Amino acid sequence: MLLSGTISTPPPSLRLKSTLNPQNAVTQPSQASYSITDKDLESRGFHLRRTAQGLNLDQLNSVFVAVGFPRRDTAKIKVALEHTDALLWLEYEKTRKPVAFARATGDGVFNAIIWDVVVDPSFQSLGLGKAVMERLIDDLKVKGICNIALYSEPRVLGFYRPLGFVSDPDGIRGMVFIRNKHKNKN
Repeated sequence: MLLSGTISTPPPSLRLKSTLNPQNAVTQPSQASYSITDKDLESRGFHLRRTAQGLNLDQLNSVFVAVGFPRRDTAKIKVALEHTDALLWLEYEKTRKPVAFARATGDGVFNAIIWDVVVDPSFQSLGLGKAVMERLIDDLKVKGICNIALYSEPRVLGFYRPLGFVSDPDGIRGMVFIRNKHKNKN
């Protein structure tokens, strides 16, 4: 699942417009384009966070498990977050727990991959996933990132399409490396 291409140059119709000014100064994202404003999120009891500070990894892991991800070693989650270029999560005021989360890694210049997009099942269908994704994409665009990819299960492709993601633009096919589990260990 890709937004605006991959390693090859995307066609103009798929290319993201960089929001950097000519001097490469970072500009602020526009809230006007968000489906739910920060103020509306706050009024509904959700606090938007852009750092891992205050994020309880055991609680985040519980959200991962609740949506069908495998339980992860929290020490490894911590390392992954340390190597994350952008992240966004929503904390529910009443429980002080994370209810929506997404993060991106990349080279900081051209490419980013979005990972671990989750919304606690009891908070789904409230627009929180869309709110997190809109802001994460904006944060990446503000940095000048023009190629944004994500991995997605087929059952949720419809969620990402309205956000601008397309499957296999220009017939580009991704590949993944899979370790041979049957290799002889001599």
